Amino acid sequence: MITNGADGLLVIGDDELNDTRCGACGSLLFSVVRDGAYVHVALGSLADAPSIRPSCHIFVGSKAPWFEITDDLPQFEEHAR
Repeated sequence: MITNGADGLLVIGDDELNDTRCGACGSLLFSVVRDGAYVHVALGSLADAPSIRPSCHIFVGSKAPWFEITDDLPQFEEHAR
C-alpha cells in the first residue's frame, strides 16, 4: 500500500499485475505479480539495508556476458529447483 507520493508514480498494469516506476526518471521501484499475491521490490529503491540476503543466483544462463558473479552462492541456468 502506497501511503504517500502515489501521484508521482508511473504504474504500468493494474492493481493485481503491474510494474511501478518513478514518474520522474522511470526507475523500476516494484512489481506486483501472481494476481496481487506478491510484490517484488527493487533493492535499489530501499533506503535501508535489506534484512534478508540472497541465497542463490537464478537465470544466470541469460545474464549479460560482461557481468561477473564474484561470490560463491549456487548458480542456476534458469529458476532454482
